[in-house]
Amino acid sequence: MTARALNPLIRWQDEAWSKALWYSGKVERRRFLGLSAAAGVIGASMLVPPPWREAFGQTRPYKIGALLPLTGGFRTGGRMALIGTELAVRRINASGGIQGRPVELVVEDDQGKADVGRRKAEKLAATDRIDAHQGGWGSDVCLACMGVWERYEIVNMIGVCLDPRITMSSCSRYTFRPFDYAPAQAVAFAPSLIKMAKRWHIAYMDYTWGQSTRDYYANELRLRGGDVVGTTAVPVGTTDMRPLLSSIGGPIQGLLGIFVGDDAIAFGSQAYDLGLTKKYRWAGDGGLAVPANLIRLGAKIEGFVGVDRYVPVFENTLNTPYHRKWFSQVTELIKQAVPQGVAPDRFVQSSYEAMNFLRVGMQESGFRSREDTNKLIAALENLEVRAGDDFPQGDKKLRKEDHQAFTDEFIFEIQGGRHRILTRVPWQETVQPSECRLA
Repeated sequence: MTARALNPLIRWQDEAWSKALWYSGKVERRRFLGLSAAAGVIGASMLVPPPWREAFGQTRPYKIGALLPLTGGFRTGGRMALIGTELAVRRINASGGIQGRPVELVVEDDQGKADVGRRKAEKLAATDRIDAHQGGWGSDVCLACMGVWERYEIVNMIGVCLDPRITMSSCSRYTFRPFDYAPAQAVAFAPSLIKMAKRWHIAYMDYTWGQSTRDYYANELRLRGGDVVGTTAVPVGTTDMRPLLSSIGGPIQGLLGIFVGDDAIAFGSQAYDLGLTKKYRWAGDGGLAVPANLIRLGAKIEGFVGVDRYVPVFENTLNTPYHRKWFSQVTELIKQAVPQGVAPDRFVQSSYEAMNFLRVGMQESGFRSREDTNKLIAALENLEVRAGDDFPQGDKKLRKEDHQAFTDEFIFEIQGGRHRILTRVPWQETVQPSECRLA
């Protein structure tokens, strides 16, 4: 990431990576020849017509909000999520839209901050008057914005956020999560962790998602005869974790990391430099080893064992024609938007599929606008989808009781700088009882 990209005064829309993406109100710089030099005009900004305008004419589009962290410490993951949503919208519009109407993305940057996210959600709801929302990356932002979607009666299809409370204690009839969450991941991963080591130390990002994920892993390890003999809380955005990590020791055999974004890079690099990843077996959430992180961590991530709903390989149940097709399409879009050219990750996959869940629900309910939100909710509850072009990760069902889905989980190891699937845990083995009480 260049210094320019890190400059808080530079809008994400002005960065090179965003030029391949389309969203509401996109502005481009154009040089107009023939204008008087005396007027001082050497270039001008113009509003570019949406790419669907030629095909759909004046047909009123569905306005879908997308609130994501496009700057700040979670920017890489947020941008990958936007690419997933973008690809889904492109395919929807190329196939005739939804009920003959195009989809228009209205994108806002929450900067990875709950207060900013709540303010931007209010803008999407009240000013932009979006019909529905598909997005969300950081769990604290997702939790902070759920009240906004509920107040305006807007369906909120989450693309990334993992905090269990979203579909448990804080659940809402307006919010859906069409992918896994920490309790399911812990159930899937704990048997493999116990085979690796009995006594674990958990290092985690000290915010909503990290705290809840820590608790679920600790419970599952203890239920299976293992133990968590220590934990280390790392404040979000800590660049030098060495003073905290250097205190890790004692009668432990394994180090479990729960990190994403820039924090994952810092943890992986500094744990390696301190010798912790050589001294102990090390494992953790798949967010530590997304493709963008593999490039930055290099050999330091070798041997890491993780769990994730999606990894960019053609192995096991991911070795299908529709996954290969989707992989090719999304990789091409990533190359246009991100010069480094990284493989797709779980943020791309779940955001792409979340947009397609929304599309199916809108189509089946005859959704026209917010006035049909209740119809859309009814269509999404217990909605089952099958693996295919729209859902390359696999079969899923959005449970009515809590609006939570369950997915296959892949246990993998980083070997030679890439993911290698060790085992697949079918989604049926990860299902947890609903603890939600929808109003």
